[in-house]
Amino acid sequence: MRTLTLGHRPYAEVEAAMRAFTGARTPDTEDELWLVEHEPVYTQGVAGRDEHVLAAGDIPVVRTERGGQVTYHGPGQVVAYPLVDLRRLSIYVKEYVFRIEAALIDTLAEHGVTGHRVRSAPGIYVRLDDPFGHAVLARASVDPFHRLGKIAALGIKVSQHRTWHGLALNVDMDLEPFARINPCGYAGLQTVDLKTLGVRASWQDVASCLGGHLQRVLRP
Repeated sequence: MRTLTLGHRPYAEVEAAMRAFTGARTPDTEDELWLVEHEPVYTQGVAGRDEHVLAAGDIPVVRTERGGQVTYHGPGQVVAYPLVDLRRLSIYVKEYVFRIEAALIDTLAEHGVTGHRVRSAPGIYVRLDDPFGHAVLARASVDPFHRLGKIAALGIKVSQHRTWHGLALNVDMDLEPFARINPCGYAGLQTVDLKTLGVRASWQDVASCLGGHLQRVLRP
């Protein structure tokens, strides 16, 4: 898999390039991993509901072909787009999502943070009261996000076994725009970044770390 670090790019430009790459690839096309930092934008999944956008203000809202509800992309966030052929990996979508989440968890671990999965809520979460602790996350019967903050989001698209769109890990952001939406469709869900947790890390270092873990888990 070839890794391309694209730097700071508008969302629409990268989305169009992903669509073109995916549509033109053949069974012999090398898989690619794109790492990018977007200008401020809200993106809605294919089944995204408008009521989850509370007050977009001057931030554009873009409809996409990925799964999931609304999320925010902006400076200080590492966005990764794995463009891979799942047939080459001999895996299905569920395993693909599991591997992406594993790469995120391992990236956080390298920065001392313990990431958690929440059942039926793709993405990675941290304990707000103990982000560095290693206790197993207890299953909540009422509020699955009790005392949790979301630090990484997933939104993927698979067409003819080819993946596009991807994942986003919050490093050092202005988190205010997340308060203008129900993140990923969950009202009241708090969004955090590494800086909020007291971890100082550069975009470049986190992008390199995440890229390495994605390369590892998505290797044929």
